[in-house]
Amino acid sequence: MKILFIGGTGNISSSTSRLCIDKGWDLWLLNRSGSHSIPGAKSLQVDINSPAASALLANHEWDVVVNWIAFHEADVDRDINLFKRKTKQYIYISSASCYKKPGPTPFITERTPLENPHWQYSRDKIAGEHRLLREPDFPYTIVRPSHTYSSVIPITIGGWKEYTTVDRIKKGLPIVVQGDGNSLWTVTHADDFAKGFTGLFGNRKAMREDFHITSDEFLSWNEIYQHVANAVGKHAEIVHVASDTICKRDPEYTGTLLGDKSISSLFDNNKIKALVPDFQATIPFAEGIKRTIADFEANPDWQIVNPETNAFIEQLIATEK
Repeated sequence: MKILFIGGTGNISSSTSRLCIDKGWDLWLLNRSGSHSIPGAKSLQVDINSPAASALLANHEWDVVVNWIAFHEADVDRDINLFKRKTKQYIYISSASCYKKPGPTPFITERTPLENPHWQYSRDKIAGEHRLLREPDFPYTIVRPSHTYSSVIPITIGGWKEYTTVDRIKKGLPIVVQGDGNSLWTVTHADDFAKGFTGLFGNRKAMREDFHITSDEFLSWNEIYQHVANAVGKHAEIVHVASDTICKRDPEYTGTLLGDKSISSLFDNNKIKALVPDFQATIPFAEGIKRTIADFEANPDWQIVNPETNAFIEQLIATEK
């Protein structure tokens, strides 16, 4: 199988890239630098938005094209023009943040409406999906990951590519968790995501269909933060701050909190399991976060402690005193 990844070396996509190589597939990674960190993968060096991309890609046909970094309708429109009649399957990476929350049922299914009034990122992803729906006969598949991690720390404040909150935990300083910390959330390791995702490659039943791919483990935010603390052998001293308060203090959190992480999210994975019967998420967060924290501990350059985030956390804590 000949596969093109636009991107392919990020937090989610690296695991999928490595699994493709393990399966013996012919994987090509397209980026501007022409370099990557995936042994066995081939490279195409070009800016996907440049006129040179069309000429470079003209000599190739693909079984699967995955764009990991399409964020706007214009990106999807460009890809349709580039890959129409050049690929047997185009996979658009959307986002589970597109789902309306809370939805009509406790569990999110692929039929949950797509609506997010709080987050432009999600609305742009929805627009990309709608662009595909308007393209007759284009062999697309839509996939919506939800808070998938491997090389990032999947917490709300002071995490992701920062080590700020972990550093506070290690020093015995209080940290902030939104709301009362009891809303339920789904966190998925990228290695688990990759197993379900690659099962869609070349699958005729996946054409012009949409899927989310997540763990079946549900944790409260209090549990998520305590697992992070356990990974460094500490106990998290949690201060709860209302999501509205956090967003008023810094509106940048409005999308990710009010539009997503302040609301319980439980996913029904029956649709992906019907097409990929072998898919099962097997890495519990308590184990997966230990792997991620170990990687951060082994790479001092990753241990970014942001003084602005620290100051923001202190301000939030002061509001609760």
